[in-house]
Amino acid sequence: MTTLLLRAVPRSPLKHLPGMLLAAAIAAAACLLGTLPAVSAWGLGALTLAIVLGIVIGNTLYPRYATTCDDGVVFAKQKLLRLGIILYGFRLTVQQIADVGLSGVLIDILTLCSTFFLACWLGKHLFGLDRQTRWLIGAGSSICGAAAILATEPVIKADASKVAVAIATVVIFGTLAIFIYPVLWPLAQQAFPSLTETQYGIYAGSTMHEVAQVVAAGHAIGPDAENAAVISKMLRVMMLAPFLLFIGACLRRQSTDANTTAGGVTFPWFALLFIGVALFNSLGIVPAHAVEAINQFDTFLLAMAMAALGLTTHMSALKRAGAKPLLMASLLFIWLIIGGGGINLLIHQLMG
Repeated sequence: MTTLLLRAVPRSPLKHLPGMLLAAAIAAAACLLGTLPAVSAWGLGALTLAIVLGIVIGNTLYPRYATTCDDGVVFAKQKLLRLGIILYGFRLTVQQIADVGLSGVLIDILTLCSTFFLACWLGKHLFGLDRQTRWLIGAGSSICGAAAILATEPVIKADASKVAVAIATVVIFGTLAIFIYPVLWPLAQQAFPSLTETQYGIYAGSTMHEVAQVVAAGHAIGPDAENAAVISKMLRVMMLAPFLLFIGACLRRQSTDANTTAGGVTFPWFALLFIGVALFNSLGIVPAHAVEAINQFDTFLLAMAMAALGLTTHMSALKRAGAKPLLMASLLFIWLIIGGGGINLLIHQLMG
C-alpha cells in the first residue's frame, strides 16, 4: 500500500500544479452546478458536467496553456482516477446485497453479463468497432456508466477520444431513461398486475446507466422504487471490481496466446483495493458523517479525472468516431429496457 501511495505522488509537484489546479477548478464548477435543482432533476451529476466543461475548455482555451498544464492534467486523468475508484468503495456495503436478496443479485449478474457480451458481439460483427470502443461502451452500459468507463480505461489503456465517445453514449441514453422509466411504470402495472413498486425499482436499478439517473427516475416513480433502485444499482457498482479483474485476465491471456510479453498489460490492483475498501466499510467502523465526507471528496476526485479527460479530448477525434458507437449504444439501451425487463420477470417468477 505504501509503495502504491508513493507512486501516486508526483515527483515534481510544482510541475503538476497548473494542470491540477485547472482540473480542480473545472471539477468545483461541475460539483456546484450539479447541486442546482434544475440540473440535478435531469440526472446530470458532477461527473457528466465535468467532462462536458472539460471538452468545451479543451477545444477553446486550453490549447494555449497545454504545454504548462499537460503534466498535471495527465496526473489527474490517471493517478487521481485510480484513487477515486478505490475510495468509491465507501459507497458500498455487503449489507446492501442482503437488502436486494438473492434474486436481485442474480438479476444484476445476468443483466451485466448479457449486456457486455452483446456489446462485444455487436461491436465486432455488426459495426466493426475496435475492441477498446466496444469494451468501453459495454462497460458503461452494463455496470455504472461513466465511472465504469473511467475504471476500464487504465486497464485496457484506451485513447481519450474513445473514452469520451463511450461516456457520451451513457449521457445520452441515461438521460433518456430518466423520462422513459417513469412512463413505463403504469404500463408495466397494467401488463403485470402483480408487479410491485419495489420490483420495478430493482428493474430500474439493474438496467439504467448512472447512479444519479437511477435516483432521478426512482424518485419520479415512488419512494419504494427509489430505495430498491438505488440498492440494486449500488450492487451493480460492486460488480465493477470483478469485471475489471476479468478484463485484465482476458488481456493477459490474449497476450500469452499471441506469444507476446504481458508486461504491457496493466493488472487492475486498484480494483482489489476497491473491494477491500467496500469490505472495510461494511464493518461500520467509520462514522456515517466521515463516510459522507469521504464520498464528497471522492466525487471531487472523479470529477477532476473527468475534467482532465475532457481537456485532452479533441472534437475532431469525436467526429472521426462517426455514428456507429451511438448506434451500438442505442441497441444496448433497447436491450436493457426489453431484455433486462425479461430477466427481471424471469427471476422474480422463478424465485417468487
